[in-house]
Formats: sequence, C-alpha cells, structure tokens
Amino acid sequence: MPNRLSAESSPYLQQHADNPVDWFPWGDEAFEEARKTGKPILLSVGYSACHWCHVMAHESFENDAIADVMNRLYVNVKVDREERPDVDKIYQTAHQLLTQRGGGWPLTMFLDGDNRRPFFGGTYFPSEPRHGLPAFTDLLQKVSAFYLEQRDEIRTQSKQLLDIFKTLEPAGSGDAATLSEQPLQQARDTFAQTFDRDYGGFGSAPKFPHATTIDRLLRHWRASANDVEPDLDALLMSTLTLTRMADGGLFDHVGGGFCRYSVDKYWQIPHFEKMLYDNGPLLALYAQAALATGESLFIETANATADWMLADMQADNGGLFSTRDADSEGEEGLYYLWTPEQVEKLLGDDYAVFARRFGLDQNANFEGQWHLTVREPIADDDARTSIERAKKILLAERDNRIAPGRDEKQLTSWNALAIRGLAVAGRSLDRPELTAAASKAVDFIIENLIENGRLLASYKDGEARFPAYLDDHAFLLDALLELLQSNWQTKHLEFAVQLAELILEHFEDDARGGFYFTANDHEALIHRPKSLADEAVPSGNGIAAFALQRLGFLLGETRYLDAAERTLRGAWQAIDEYPHGHVSLLTVLEEFLTHPEIIVIRGESEEIARWRDSAAKLYAPSRMVFAIETAEKDLPGALADRKPIDGETVAYKCVGTHCEMPVTTWEALAAELSEATG
Repeated sequence: MPNRLSAESSPYLQQHADNPVDWFPWGDEAFEEARKTGKPILLSVGYSACHWCHVMAHESFENDAIADVMNRLYVNVKVDREERPDVDKIYQTAHQLLTQRGGGWPLTMFLDGDNRRPFFGGTYFPSEPRHGLPAFTDLLQKVSAFYLEQRDEIRTQSKQLLDIFKTLEPAGSGDAATLSEQPLQQARDTFAQTFDRDYGGFGSAPKFPHATTIDRLLRHWRASANDVEPDLDALLMSTLTLTRMADGGLFDHVGGGFCRYSVDKYWQIPHFEKMLYDNGPLLALYAQAALATGESLFIETANATADWMLADMQADNGGLFSTRDADSEGEEGLYYLWTPEQVEKLLGDDYAVFARRFGLDQNANFEGQWHLTVREPIADDDARTSIERAKKILLAERDNRIAPGRDEKQLTSWNALAIRGLAVAGRSLDRPELTAAASKAVDFIIENLIENGRLLASYKDGEARFPAYLDDHAFLLDALLELLQSNWQTKHLEFAVQLAELILEHFEDDARGGFYFTANDHEALIHRPKSLADEAVPSGNGIAAFALQRLGFLLGETRYLDAAERTLRGAWQAIDEYPHGHVSLLTVLEEFLTHPEIIVIRGESEEIARWRDSAAKLYAPSRMVFAIETAEKDLPGALADRKPIDGETVAYKCVGTHCEMPVTTWEALAAELSEATG
C-alpha cells in the first residue's frame, strides 16, 4: 500500500511512496507521532537525481526486513532537499558538527522525537557492512538503544549543539570596519595556488564547475585591463578552465548542457546528472566569456547549453524543470554512452572524423563503453560540417533510448538562475528567442508562484507550495535586472521592486546586517541560518546585496544601498578571513568600492534597441544598459529624471550616484563606452 508520500508534490518523495517504510513528510503529523510514541525521528534527506540516494533506497528502503526495523523503532521522515533547503541546511550543518566530516546526500540524521534536535547522523549507510561502514540494520538498533538509555546525555549534547549553532555566524564589524579591495586580490591569489595549470579547474578530483569562481577571475582580469600590466593570468585561469570543461565529458557533446561534476581531474567522466542550477550560471558565463575573448568554442558551448535548456527543461507553461537523473534503466550514465560499432553504423562516411574527434578510436573510458570527450581539434570546415551532421544523427538516435528521469518540479530559485542565464545569453549571442524564453519564465512565476503578495518556492502539477527562501527572492531580483537589460518591461521592474521590499521586510538582520535564509514568519525550526559562503549555488546573501545595490543605484534608492553596505559590514570578518569562500560577496564589495556604470537609453523602440545591442557586444561586467521606449511613463525613482527627448534618441550615463550630461548620438555614447574600464 502506498504510504503518506503518495500525496506529496515532490517527485523524489513520490519515488518512495511504495516503500514498505512508513514514511512521513516533514510536518506536524510526524512530530506528534514521535512525541506520542516516544520514538526518535529518522530523518532521510535526498533528491531525485541523487545516485547514492537511489542506491540506499534499493538496498534498504525497499527491503521489507530493514523497513520493519525502521517502522518499529523510529518515526521515519523523508525530505526533498530541493523543496526544503531550510531543513537540509540545518541538518547538514549539524552533521558536520557531530561527525567532523563533510555532509552530502543521502543525509541520514537521528533526531530527538521531543524537539527535533539531532544527536547522531551520517550520509549513505549500506545494507551490509562494507567500506568501513556498519550495516544499516545494526546501526538502527544501536542508535535506538542509545536513545532509550541515554536521554539525559542526548539532551545535554543537543543543547551544546544549539549553542554552537549560535556562534556560526560572525558578529559583524559594524561601522568600524574599513571596506577595502584587499580580499579581492587575496581570493585571486588563493585561486592561483590551487589552479590546475594543465587541465583547468581548482584542486584535484572531483572537480566541480564553480561558475562563481570563474566569473570572479574573468571580472578581475577585466578590472585590470587598463592597467600597465593587466592580470592575464586571471584570464588564463578562467578561460583554460572553461575550455577544458567544454571539451571534456562534463559537457554533453550530443545534446548540450553540463553534468554536475567530474569524477577525475581531466573533466572526462562526469557524475551524469544535469542540474538546472549549474546550467543557468554556466550559460551566462560562457556567453560572457564569448564576449570577452571572441572564442568560437565559448559561443558554441553557450548556444548548445541554451538549446538544451529550451528543448529539454522548459515546460509549456514557461517555467523550467529541475534536473535530469544520472541513471537510466538502473545504470549510471547509460543514456550517454556509445560503442564504436553503434556509431559507425549510424554515421557511415562521417564516422572516421567523428571517431578521431571524440576518442572512439581509443580505449573505452567508462565501464567498457565510450563517453564522448574531445581528443583532437577540428581540422577544417569540412570536418566541422561532418561533425555537426553526426551530432544530429546521434541525438536523434539517443532520443529513442529510455531517458534518465526528469524531476519536473519547478523551483523559483533555480528558475531564476536559468532566467538570468537566458537573458545574458540572449543579448550576448544576439538570440532574441532566449530573451523571450526568459520573459516567459518570469511571467510563469508571476502568474503561479505569488500568493497574497508573497513569493512561493516550488510548483508541481498545478500547485505552488512552500514559502520562498532568501535564494528565491535574491536570485530572481538579480535575474530581473539582467532581463530588463535585454528587454525592458516596466512590469518586470515593478516585480523587482516588490522582491526588494520583501527581502528587506522579511529577511534582513537589522541588528547585524545580512539576510536570514528564511523569512521572519517562516516555520520555526531549531535554527535560523544566515549563510554567507557560496555553496553549490551562489550565496543568497551575496546575490541579495549585489542586486539590491544595483537596483539602489538604478532607482536612487538609498535604503537598498544601505542594506547592501550593512551586509558587507556584517560579513566582513568572514570575507576578510576566507575571501575565496565568499566570491558572491566579493563582487558586491567590488561594486561598492568602484560603482557600476548605468546607461539608460530613451527613444523609439527600433533605434534604442540598436544602441543597446551595440553596447551589449562589449564585455563590461560592471556596466548595465537599459533601453526604455519613449512611451514608458511614470518610471520610479531616479529613472523619472531620464526623460525622452522629442524626436531624438538620448542616452544618460551614470556611475553610481554621479551622472554625466546626456548624449544624443551613438558615436558620442560609443566614445564613452570605449573609455570606460567596464
């Protein structure tokens, strides 16, 4: 019989609906059951594209004997970390404090049934003893016995754990701190120390596509471009990493898009799941790198990633799905693998060139089969045409296979990262259909994920759920500022202002600066985190402060600027000690010290679009360009002063709060752009 998870919206929870485990979703029913029975809570956190989550499910949660032990000794709670990142953040931190090891998924935590405080935990546990880990059944029995016999010790430990939680966020430096550019250089130097000068990336295997780090290095190079000695090594670190990632097996050479990470230092063999939250930032990054360098590889990679997002991840309603699984037909990576015989039969005369290009003439590289990675450059235009023709044939063939599962919930924060990527790529690559797709995704959110003036976090099967988190608001505000540069719609500016106000009202720490991950009227959990560091996605604090600062300069709204500065001061201790871990906040710092350039173009649609698009051909990460038609009236704040002039196109240029005289010719504006440092 299906358990309680069958009524849940999460595809991950529904995967466990037929388990013999008597699962509860996170909520009052589970907590009341724990209090009533005196049992501890077994909390299991995962997500639908997680390979080891599937392994533990098959080994243990589908096993009647193990499920019987779980049901007898515990109240079992299953959580989708993508729907409930608030719960995941807290118990991942608790796991690290309790075990002194990094966490991950599946996360397996044991909680006091009276108060949900953790007292023991781990990640994956096998059904039988191996890899130095105990059998899950033995562990369940020992933990249960300890809980029943040592309640006083558990309560003492859990109180100490909560005391440690309170010390995790820095106290902040207040007005006394002198905000300097020193952390920018320190972070760059730290990246150089760990940079792999042969294969790109930072550190050794596994290697992750840290878009924020690469973006920081690209921005660092651009900021130094007019110096006597530009930082060409920063450019090398960013572009070599982008090149190796695009040529390696991390990138899907047939269908486009990037996998989660590489298991080796060469970027050859990935962990095969594809996450929207990786591909949105990487799309923006490759499009910007294409502007910065003119490299055809970066243009092609950005285009292919965008094509995959629209073809495979965008729903008819305009929103984007979350993930593609690593596994298909029970095997990791199977969907993406080939044999030379298969490919030769499909390609015929095109096979020889394709085989040399992607290593089919070399040894198998993944469990006796071939995962495509670039092995030699393309010789000439004829070879390029042959390879592009071959990719289309292989994609059509692959479409006949059983595809990895797709998690079709639509998350506000991840959609925002994708919207930003599509907006940046739309104008950088001169592809208006990408901008249109971004606009459609924003409209999906406005129509489906706003309830009583508040943003919601997740949408599935016609239902929006869960109060939105800081990341949802911050990423979406940032995405809207990018989209407004690609296609001005005043309703999107109004939505941006609405989000900014929600961030200040419900998330800001007025006393110490920065923003909490959950709103001030969110469900009460054992801790209210305020995360400053970048993780798999950028820091919500960093992106909130960055977007508020930019919106503050655009509108002349000092409340937004003040909130961004308070965030920097509240996080200064962390930024100063570990700048390389707070890259998003470094970009806020950079634009706090050297204000962004804002250009507002007013006039008739065709001409202002031409000016905007010409300006967009330059890589200038600290410049924003907005083209606003003459017909747009009653613009808010400082934009009200950027008035159209009858019969002319006019451009207003401001740097931070300082504005220059308007210009009425493209040549005059182009001269100003060429002089700017970007």
